[in-house]
Amino acid sequence: MKKVVISLGGSVIVPNKVNYSYLKKFKKLILKYSKKNKVVVICGGGSTARKYIDSLEGKKDKKIYGLVGIAATRLNARLVDGIFDRKEDIPETLNEVRKQINKHNLVICGSLGYNTEMTTDGNAAEIARMMKADFLVNITNVSGLYDKDPKKYKHAIRIPQISFMDFDRMVNKVKFKAGQHFVLDQTAAKIIKKAKIKTCIVDHDLDNFKRALYGKRFKGTLIS
Repeated sequence: MKKVVISLGGSVIVPNKVNYSYLKKFKKLILKYSKKNKVVVICGGGSTARKYIDSLEGKKDKKIYGLVGIAATRLNARLVDGIFDRKEDIPETLNEVRKQINKHNLVICGSLGYNTEMTTDGNAAEIARMMKADFLVNITNVSGLYDKDPKKYKHAIRIPQISFMDFDRMVNKVKFKAGQHFVLDQTAAKIIKKAKIKTCIVDHDLDNFKRALYGKRFKGTLIS
């Protein structure tokens, strides 16, 4: 039995509107895989979080940005949970995730609480460390880690494989902010490096994600 954590980007769940057809196919794949394996799916806030956070621009109390982002991730988690036809409580702490994964093969959650320098990526890494997961998969809206932003630079080069140490150095050049958009946050980078959690970065191509999930060759980035 494998133990896997999947960080499902909010930009994949709700690009502009709810990506229902994608989520139905994702559900079919995950339900089959979780019959014989332990899976935690943690949902990001994505465009939903960023739109709400942007509308609060200028607020002096920056904590509100984080709290709004957290609420968006939990809303997305409830949406995904509903599409999966589940009626479980959405865990809001690491301990609640632990209790559920001990009872069930599948857990769906959003953010695990307010932290000034962490997104759901960091939470995903925390869960992976707690579970002693075989690997972590981050599904985002870019096909892996690039040497520069592929949405801004058409000649950006994808990095197919990178060490924990080099990835940690790279991610720490990015300034953290609530609702940030990078393949993994700084806290996640530190956790996967220290705990040596193999991490796959893939885009929303489900066939490609399936290959990563089953340990086959995939298009994306492997951090190891």
